[in-house]
Amino acid sequence: MTLFQRNDIVVLMIPEFTSNGNLPPGVHWATWQEFVERFGVSPYRQELIQGLKVAVDSLKAAGCKTVYVNGSFVTSKEVPGDFDACWDPEGVDIDLLYAIEPVLFSFEDRRAAQKEKFKGELFPASEMASADAIFLDFFQIDREGHRKGIIALDLGEL
Repeated sequence: MTLFQRNDIVVLMIPEFTSNGNLPPGVHWATWQEFVERFGVSPYRQELIQGLKVAVDSLKAAGCKTVYVNGSFVTSKEVPGDFDACWDPEGVDIDLLYAIEPVLFSFEDRRAAQKEKFKGELFPASEMASADAIFLDFFQIDREGHRKGIIALDLGEL
């Protein structure tokens, strides 16, 4: 997260992409509005954001405070395949979440139900993504094994 000050107002900014099109390593916090403005630059990307918003609204209703967004969606790629996200389960009423959005618990057929409803995939951040990494950590490594950045959305401001 980049900070700069203008007229005694501190402004948060999502950093620029690195030369390989990824965000710099780390977790970069953003408001929903900043996220939409930065990554919703085409009708297709806006469609993906609308799908993510459906999931985010359900997660927030169940007590989720943070969603992390990863994948080609938070890169310079003009047409990302979809988005990948994980959510912090701390404080989430899992029974309520299951009651209002059971698709978030559907991982069958390569998460087809999630992709259909939300236009992307969402996982609990603390669940294992690989033999040695939870999703929150796994999302911060690219396919070549290099560190990269992800976006953290504070759901409290929605």
